[in-house]
Amino acid sequence: MRNEASVEIDRPIEDVFRLTTQHVAEWSTIVVEDEVLEEKPDGVGTTFRMVTADRGKQMEFEGVVTRHEPPNVHAVQMTGDMFDIEATYMFEDLSGRTRVTEISNVTGKGAVKVFFLLFGWLMNKSSCQALQKELNSLQQFCEQQTAATTG
Repeated sequence: MRNEASVEIDRPIEDVFRLTTQHVAEWSTIVVEDEVLEEKPDGVGTTFRMVTADRGKQMEFEGVVTRHEPPNVHAVQMTGDMFDIEATYMFEDLSGRTRVTEISNVTGKGAVKVFFLLFGWLMNKSSCQALQKELNSLQQFCEQQTAATTG
């Protein structure tokens, strides 16, 4: 299942890139833990563990950074028990403002895969709304940070 959403943030691209990639648990409405396991010098190959909570259900994901091109692109691949997620964040400089676009692909496993095939069309609208909610939360977080907290 593929989803895409964008938001414009009233902050410079470098700040938004850093806040987006280094403070996930602070801005996300569903991520409750985000821990770097092994950091690589250029970012690509960095591994992490992430825990999400949604409607009272927690899920754990193991992840790896697949693209890290500051301040323009950051992509991750996350593996969970029920589904895997590939997410790409693209950052566009708008003369002091920044447009962030997230494209995510969710691939179900086992019974979840069958559920996605049967009801994916129903879930897609809900997933798009959830993605937009996440980006709106990112916007609010970034715009509330002071210059001192972006370093």
